[in-house]
Formats: sequence, structure tokens, C-alpha cells
Amino acid sequence: MGYENLKFPEGSKFLVTGSAGFIGSNLVEAILKLGYKVRGLDNFSTGKKENVEEFLDNSNYEFIEGDIRDFDTCMKACDGIDYVLNQAAWGSVPRSIEMPLFYEEINIKGTLNMMEAARQNGVKKFVYASSSSVYGDEPILPKKEGREGNILSPYALTKKVDEEYGKLYTKLYGLDTYGLRYFNVFGRRQDPNGVYAAVIPKFIKQLLNDESPTINGDGKQSRDFTYIENVIEANLKACFAPREAAGQAYNIAYGGREFLIDIYMYLLNALGKDIQPIFGPDRKGDIKHSNADISKAKEMLGYNPEWNFEKGIEAAIGWYKQNL
Repeated sequence: MGYENLKFPEGSKFLVTGSAGFIGSNLVEAILKLGYKVRGLDNFSTGKKENVEEFLDNSNYEFIEGDIRDFDTCMKACDGIDYVLNQAAWGSVPRSIEMPLFYEEINIKGTLNMMEAARQNGVKKFVYASSSSVYGDEPILPKKEGREGNILSPYALTKKVDEEYGKLYTKLYGLDTYGLRYFNVFGRRQDPNGVYAAVIPKFIKQLLNDESPTINGDGKQSRDFTYIENVIEANLKACFAPREAAGQAYNIAYGGREFLIDIYMYLLNALGKDIQPIFGPDRKGDIKHSNADISKAKEMLGYNPEWNFEKGIEAAIGWYKQNL
């Protein structure tokens, strides 16, 4: 169960790109706790130095400040590495609509640089972050791999292209790639600040400060909110996946479905607040409903998420109360 008992070959070395970000820093922490060596790579464009400072004294950790858009940096980062967990990317659907060229550079060119560097360095497994946004306007729930609709944003397109490159790198070059389609991940170290912040940390921070959060749309949109521990498990279990599971993408979620307005009411109750939200316009490029079928990840990766929404949100609230 979970990932705490996973045993990698002695001396295994991991590279986590985007290691100063929300998901990346949690992966670094988990791998160091398991006792393995980790190299982090980040350029701090969205990651934060305080997310990696606590690891700098650990002799199993080394950090490279660099950009995945630079191929030489990717080659240096992949040298001597067994497993790459590629989290470096820019998120946010609305921001990608404002900055399509930048998203192409980071999320496509950068990921391709990493795949090629991993191939040239003989990396065993290349696990990379994809997104539930690749489902686009496909209306059928739950979302199932192989049943995708029309892409709705540049961000979603970059992740779709990454998956196609992953498929090719497995087929043409024998690099075992595994795409993880994250569904609305939340948890400790997720940034609550800025116009593009994710909804859960943003709501928690605003409510703790007695401010009225803005809900985009009517609040009746639904999401498969997925606690960070489940995502750590998926990344590490993908490193154990058989070759026949490579070259594919997998839904990584809990398999639940929460409505935004219900989450808001839950947070009010949990934080003991009585604050009316502001309802704003729908966000361009957003998917209305999202809920994952995780049976493929369970079968092919041995993924077995233990953290449901209630357990995860309780842990997240506790972390934000201590750290905001």
C-alpha cells in the first residue's frame, strides 16, 4: 500500500525536474525519506527557493539551478541518473491562453530536451507530468484514456504533444516513458498567491484572512481533487512499471468528484468562517466537469491511492494554518 515500502536497487539515483515547485519538492522529500539519492533541477521561474532549502544539508541531495530549455543543462542533469521524474512545466490554462509561445518553449521543447537527454544518458524510466486538460471538451464521465475530445487551451495542447513524444520515444528509441495525467492536485507547499493560483490554497488563504474568495462561474463545476500523496505514489510506482506499460498515459486521481461550491462550504465549516463568496465569470478554456477512471493506472502501474478528498483536505488545512 502507498509507496513507503517500495524498494529500488541499491544506489538508485533520481532526477526531479521542477524540484522547487509544489509537486517536485514533495517528490524530492519522499525519495530522500526512502533513502535514495536525488538531483533537483529548477530555474525558479515558478518554483520557490524555500521549497528546497530544507534538503540542501542532506548528503543524498544535490541541486542544479538551470532551465530545461537548455539542452546542455538537461544532459548534465541526466548524467548518472536511473529515474527521471519530469515535473518542470508551466501550469494554468488561462495563463497559457495569454502566453502560447512561452508554453510551447517550456512545456514542449523543454520536455523534449529532457526526453532526449534521458535517452542519451541511458535512463531506465522517464516519468512525466501530463494533465487531465488533454480531455478537452469530451463530455462523458468518468474520463477514460483513449477517449479524448477537442483541446481547449495551449496548455492542454502542450501536454498532448508531450504524450505523443513519449509514445514515440518508447517506440523508436526504447526509452520507457510514462505520462501521468494529473487531476487537480492539492496539498502542502501549493502556492496560494497570485492570479493563477490553484483554487484550494487560494480559498484557504483568503478565508484565513477573512476575505471573500471569487468563485469562477456558478460553483457547480466539478473536479477530481487529488491529494499530493497519491501523486507521489503514482510517480514512484511508474518507476517499477513493466516495459509493456511504457509509451502510454495514465489518469492519476482519486476517482472522486467534488463540486466547487461544496468545497467552499466545506472549507467555511472546517475553518469556522461565515463569509459569502463572490461569483465571477467562467474562465476561458476551462473544462466544466472532471472525474477520472483510474482503472488503467491501477492495473498497469499498481497505483492504489489511499488519500480521499476529506483526508487530504484535512491535512492541507493543517499545513496552511501552520505555514501561512
